[in-house]
Amino acid sequence: MIYFFIFLFAVCAIAAWFINMHPAFGGSPDTKQKERYAQFDNYVNGKFINQVPTRMDMSVSDYFSMIKDAISGAKDRKPPGQLPVSRMDWNKIKSEEDSLIWFGHSAFLLTLDNKKLLVDPMLGPVASPVSFVGSKRYSVDMLHLIDEMPPIDAVFITHDHYDHLDYPSIRKLRDKVGHFFVPYGVSAHLIRWGVAKERITEFNWWDETEFQGLTVALTPSKHFSGRGLFNRDATLWGGWVILGKRTRFYTSGDGGYGAHFKEIGEKYGPFDIALIEGGQYDRRWPWVHMTPEEAVQAHIDVNGGNMMLIHWGAFTLAYHGWTEPIERALAEAIKANVGLVAPQIGEMIALNGELTAANPPWWKQALNP
Repeated sequence: MIYFFIFLFAVCAIAAWFINMHPAFGGSPDTKQKERYAQFDNYVNGKFINQVPTRMDMSVSDYFSMIKDAISGAKDRKPPGQLPVSRMDWNKIKSEEDSLIWFGHSAFLLTLDNKKLLVDPMLGPVASPVSFVGSKRYSVDMLHLIDEMPPIDAVFITHDHYDHLDYPSIRKLRDKVGHFFVPYGVSAHLIRWGVAKERITEFNWWDETEFQGLTVALTPSKHFSGRGLFNRDATLWGGWVILGKRTRFYTSGDGGYGAHFKEIGEKYGPFDIALIEGGQYDRRWPWVHMTPEEAVQAHIDVNGGNMMLIHWGAFTLAYHGWTEPIERALAEAIKANVGLVAPQIGEMIALNGELTAANPPWWKQALNP
């Protein structure tokens, strides 16, 4: 028995050393930052918390059922082949027109008032700190697109999970970006990766500022954070409101459904377009990801005009079929009379009025290449 514990200790020690040494795991807020966070209502006993008490554990039976699902393999969890990416017209993208390009999952290039903004720019090939484990991207590796992008005025990060904050992407972007806007604590990751502290602004929920004529605010979400074994909820999470002269934009970030959406709508709505998370859901973790039907209701709550479903189309992180989120969202949007647009990866959408859903749906073509 003693040898088992020695072995277990050695494994834990090696894991802790690897996490500490490998830069992809990011950094940790320092003592001064933690002392400041301790003054916040949403920071308790060294951790950020949700607005309402949130149960974030699973039962033993839930864990066993997950293992069963992982072994048996749910049907159509991944596309049959590599997803196509629309050819990007960079001359058009560099224009002053308000526009949006989806890179899959929750990554977007947004143009508002001729400002180029990146939201959760996870463009790497795998949602993991190391290349040999984790969910692989459905499409080609998109890191090369960073070389083709115009200078980026600002990057907005919703939280520090690997499918939203990507070490290779930030390393490639860091000298191309004017400023980074992040929830509290996330600056520790960026600073470790070479981003100068003065180019980072941290927010708590409802914090608001002006940036080159745009109004920017971090809004609450019901989620969690962490990149390692020992830093759960050490950093904050949220969604972003970005208001331009012509377009009022909102993205939910990750999180379960809750009353905060109506609060956001009352304070900042209406929005011309709202990007709402509605993929990677499961009955075993309803507190951290919305179903597509809940996503449509969240869109209504925030007083959104056009809606886009996000958090799907790039990685398999749950046990549903890869097209199930958008199919269910489209059906619910029709019932609720919500205009839902579903662009192909890489397709540019002009934010100049009423948008339309993909016709024919590009993902059906991907199922039958």
